[in-house]
Parts: sequence; C-alpha cells; structure tokens
Amino acid sequence: MHTPAELETRKHRNLPSGAWKQWIPAIVWLGIIAFESTDLLSAEHTGKLLYTWLTRLFGRIDPVAFAFWHHYLRKTGHVVGYAILSYLLFRAWRATLPLVSAGLWGFRWALISFLSTAAVASLDEWHQTFIPARTGTVRDAVLDSAAAIVAQVILYTVLRYKSRKPFAGTLTRKA
Repeated sequence: MHTPAELETRKHRNLPSGAWKQWIPAIVWLGIIAFESTDLLSAEHTGKLLYTWLTRLFGRIDPVAFAFWHHYLRKTGHVVGYAILSYLLFRAWRATLPLVSAGLWGFRWALISFLSTAAVASLDEWHQTFIPARTGTVRDAVLDSAAAIVAQVILYTVLRYKSRKPFAGTLTRKA
C-alpha cells in the first residue's frame, strides 16, 4: 500500500509534460506584481483614491491617522503578495522538477521558490527607483523575501502534516 506522499510523488513524476499548467498562476501573479509596481499604484495615487472613497463612506477621516494606516496597509500588501508568489512558484517548481524522494515538500523546491521570489522582489524594487512617484527600497525587498520564507515554512508545516495524515476513506492498520 502506498503512502499519500508516494502517490503524490508518482503523480508528479507523470506530470512534467503538463507542468506548464502550474506556471500559469505564477506568471499571472508576476504580471499583477509588475502592474502594482507602476506609477498608477504608487502610494500617492492609492492614497488619494482610498482616502476619497473612505471619506465618502464614513465622513471625515483624520489625514494623519489615514497616512499611518495606509502605509501599513501597503506593507501588508507586500507581505501577502510575495507570500502568494512564493507559494505559486513552489507549486510550479514542484511540477517542473519532480523529486522522487521528496513527497509533497522538498527543500530544493522551497529554496528555488524563495530565491525566485527574492529575485523578483529585488528587481521590482530596483525598477521602482526609475519611477518618479515610487521609491524602491532594500527594506521592501527584505520584507518581501521574509514573506517568501514564511510562506515556505507554512507550506512545509501544512504539507508535512498532510503527508502523514491518511487519505479520507482509507483504513489504517494499528500495530
């Protein structure tokens, strides 16, 4: 009888020809990140739009308090966006580079996903230095890379638990 990890590994061994399908979400997400890096979604533009929208909904809002929360909302966007990218890249690399002994999670997939995400974050911040309304910072690249690491730790934890848990409907023998 095969463990869930062995079945998942066998599934991945047969997938390399269809691995390109796992790259579609990652490529779409890269496009979203590139779009978010434009002048159109700079802090100035999103701030004006969001402030106008919120004051119409809720009335007067203290501009200083809004600026504080707007800053942290944007940083949360960095964390969520790059954690999702790290996850999507993990799925794509796992489908592209099957590892027989890895099961659901492999260090190589996680490392490549992290390095890919960190490279995208660095290039994105570098790109922003050329846009007058944007500020590319090393701090944001580090924040994005940290989000990628956290995503990989969560993936490791979830997939490790999942691979030890029997499939629903299967009987397990107690020794």
